[in-house]
Amino acid sequence: MRRPVTLRLLAGLAATATGAAVCVALTTPQASAAVGSATGFATGNGGTTGGAGGQTVRATSGTQIHAALCNRASSSTPITIQVEGTINHGNTTKVSGSSCNTAADVIELKQISNVTILGVGNGAVFDQIGIHIREASNIIIQNVTVRNVKKSGSPTSNGGDAIGMEADVRNVWVDHVTLEASGGESEGFDGLFDMKNNTQYVTLSYSILRNSGRGGLIGSSESDRSNGYVTFHHNLYENIDSRTPLLRGGIAHIYNNHYVRLNESGINSRAGARAKVDNNYFQNSKDVLGTFYTDEAGYWQVSGNIFDNVTWSSRSGDTNPAGPNPTSNTSVSIPYSYRLDSASCVPSVVSQTAGANKGIRTSNGNCTPQSPTAGPTSPTPGPTTTTPPPTSNPTPTPSQPSGTNLSIGAGSDGSSKASGTSYGDVRDGNMNTAWSPSGTTGQISIKWGSATTVSKINIREAAGSVGTIRNWRVLNHDTGAVLATGTGAGVISFGATSLRKITFDITSSTGTPRVAEFETYAS
Repeated sequence: MRRPVTLRLLAGLAATATGAAVCVALTTPQASAAVGSATGFATGNGGTTGGAGGQTVRATSGTQIHAALCNRASSSTPITIQVEGTINHGNTTKVSGSSCNTAADVIELKQISNVTILGVGNGAVFDQIGIHIREASNIIIQNVTVRNVKKSGSPTSNGGDAIGMEADVRNVWVDHVTLEASGGESEGFDGLFDMKNNTQYVTLSYSILRNSGRGGLIGSSESDRSNGYVTFHHNLYENIDSRTPLLRGGIAHIYNNHYVRLNESGINSRAGARAKVDNNYFQNSKDVLGTFYTDEAGYWQVSGNIFDNVTWSSRSGDTNPAGPNPTSNTSVSIPYSYRLDSASCVPSVVSQTAGANKGIRTSNGNCTPQSPTAGPTSPTPGPTTTTPPPTSNPTPTPSQPSGTNLSIGAGSDGSSKASGTSYGDVRDGNMNTAWSPSGTTGQISIKWGSATTVSKINIREAAGSVGTIRNWRVLNHDTGAVLATGTGAGVISFGATSLRKITFDITSSTGTPRVAEFETYAS
């Protein structure tokens, strides 16, 4: 299906000096793991903190990066790896250890968690070396450049992907990076930012993707629909043939990105995928949104975008562009707070903030770049936040709420239940009956026939299971808005909300949860 790649910006891709810099790794306990805090869908499912709270190790070679992972006490011990210099095949070898699973010729983040890779000093360049994230969680990659990773020719690395994620990956934040190639598949390159085989809760922010046949995909085939909950914001896509991204199944939130010279197609939502596309600036490009190269349709919700010198193909066969006047054909609820810059200022804001070695600057939501503050920070809610920020309840109070338990006499449903349990067991007033999900995560809901005001719930675990529930979210099921997030069962308070259905979403636990009662209260 792919046409030959014609790239017109290669003259500016002069290679920097290569060679393996060598230095002794330095450690600093309890250092900050990243600049700022994760945004978008990477804040879900318990959040993305990387190596926060762990040691900081300095590395100037790929081998030292692997050694830092392997020298940890366990595969989940938090660590921040500060990288400076050029990482290449010549200085990236396999290192063995009980806390790692590495390989030569690739930066391998496999079967590990709680890691930050942060470019520092004069910059970190991964030259023809890709970063592979597999069976891993809670990973941050910030302020690095990955360039010219090949799947054919010589040398090869990571299947030709600059950054690739696959096989049960959760919670990855990639921020202020530059990902670039020097051509398309015929020149030996593949995707710049790929996710497949059950990869979820990922954010790509303030980054540059350029000079490649393929920007990136979510799902490796029409049947690989286990991926999703991915946010793309304040990124520059420049001189890309297609896949900005290609989305198969799942949900993506795409806002405040600047797209320049998308040569064949852009955001390709297909195979039932849903994309919320807000306040982006598309420029000098072709077919920037739609369903392409398949007859399995995807969907989109659009608002506030600018289409500057964008051309559209006629609809025929497997070419189904959203334009020339894109309109929404679905709705997508976003469960986190965010601030939208006006699309008209996106080119200016992105040019000043996106990419490695830009000072890790961000936007304040008013079209004004700002320098980072010391230590982790959270976005300040503003007038363009589309959903209210959730209440955080890390330690629910054990006190019993007063008033009428509105769950008695209501309805209930949820995700797949374990054998021998029932949804109705959480609203029968009986602590001797319980509902359990079919695994360690799941959702249970209380619902009413008409709008009901709720401001407090009480999640009561069955005897013998107290303390099993760890991370959770409380959702307004009507809108998808997150009302509260936290850790541990008990009483949870939030702003009074009128709704017909409220959902308790268990995102992690230490075993199989058993919810005896899901009580709801007006006050």
